[in-house]
Amino acid sequence: MTATMSGIREATDPSCTPTVTATATAAIAHDSAIDWRAVKADFPIFDHEVGGKPLTYLDSTATSQKPRVVIDTLHEFYSHHNANIHRGLYALSEAATAMYEQARAKVARFIHARSSREVIFTRNATEAINLVAYSWGRANIGPGDTILITEMEHHADIVPWQILAQEKGATLAYIPLDPATGTLQMDKLDDLLTDKVKLVGVVHVSNALGTINPVEEIIRRAHEVGAVVLLDGAQSVPHMPVDVQALGCDFLVFSGHKMCAPTGSGVLWGRRELLNAMPPFLGGGDMIRRVTMQSSTYAEPPARFEAGTPAIAEAIGLGAACDYLSAIGMANVRAHEVAISQYALERFAEVPGLHIFGPLDVRQRGATFSFALADVPPHDMASILDSEGIAIRAGHHCCHPTMFALDVAGTSRASFYIYNLNEDVDRLVAGLHKAAQIFGV
Repeated sequence: MTATMSGIREATDPSCTPTVTATATAAIAHDSAIDWRAVKADFPIFDHEVGGKPLTYLDSTATSQKPRVVIDTLHEFYSHHNANIHRGLYALSEAATAMYEQARAKVARFIHARSSREVIFTRNATEAINLVAYSWGRANIGPGDTILITEMEHHADIVPWQILAQEKGATLAYIPLDPATGTLQMDKLDDLLTDKVKLVGVVHVSNALGTINPVEEIIRRAHEVGAVVLLDGAQSVPHMPVDVQALGCDFLVFSGHKMCAPTGSGVLWGRRELLNAMPPFLGGGDMIRRVTMQSSTYAEPPARFEAGTPAIAEAIGLGAACDYLSAIGMANVRAHEVAISQYALERFAEVPGLHIFGPLDVRQRGATFSFALADVPPHDMASILDSEGIAIRAGHHCCHPTMFALDVAGTSRASFYIYNLNEDVDRLVAGLHKAAQIFGV
């Protein structure tokens, strides 16, 4: 039967997963011309108002909103298929297991992995980075080695390496940020990339500045000195085509909740030969082959790194989000964000005293804008905009070193996604003018 409104089909095969919403499917023409207003209609949160005003959600860098198909997927799973996976020999458990593993295959296709066995489900990108630091890092980093990251990293790609370096007697080095341009000082790589570097951690797209980093060059040059590369794709995988084989990275991490999927869903992708050589991160059920009183042998990846009952519904929801975004087309997602970024930059130029951090060329940035309006404190700015129904982020964005490099305590940040339209930019600009009036800018 077909459920009303949602476009979700309940097939006779209980292992099936919901399809993309009827609205989204109708919005996608054969010539790839997208009706973005129809896409926005797929997100029920925009049916609500904030303080009597339409919700203008500009904090997708922190977490995205969820389309009906993902919400309905969770309801469908818990209503009709809920059981633990990989263990039961009854129909419900086998169906749940099939759905979970189908979601893994969808993620693998989404990032162009060679095999779904290279996809590890985690709670988020943070857990995925910690998994690599604790498992691969403790087996491969020693005294005198160097871990090279950037001044643009999220704390999730700094703190685990600080802990590892302190524990192992290694050195943590940074590719510096050019505060004038919001880009990495790539001319420093010659001095920084030595044969002592064992791992390079780099953010693909900055969550604080929107900068798209030249990761292909960094990966190539890191491999020339024998280093392994971990790519933080939390802000790239939801917003543009990402192909792990074409990029050539060794690890990729990202969070599902930033790409229309439920919270508590994330991914570590790793080259299979690296994963096979890594010891477990957590011990417990389902990650073992055999347990005796004194010792254990471990399962092959991905099971080795998914101890205990995982976030089953959330992983299946992530699979549904991959289907949803794939139906739109990630090249179309990127094109939409380029267009709205260009429009935003044009409108921002109308606001006296507004400073945008990071690149001003839309080809070098994602649709995330950190800004300062004269001396208006970021948190006051967020409060003023909230009174207009506009949700932005204010603060250091879990990027203290980036803020240090910019010589600011924090910024205001607006970020756009597939459900944002030019009218959202217009509302933001109107809110900025109101803040300027209140503070006498």
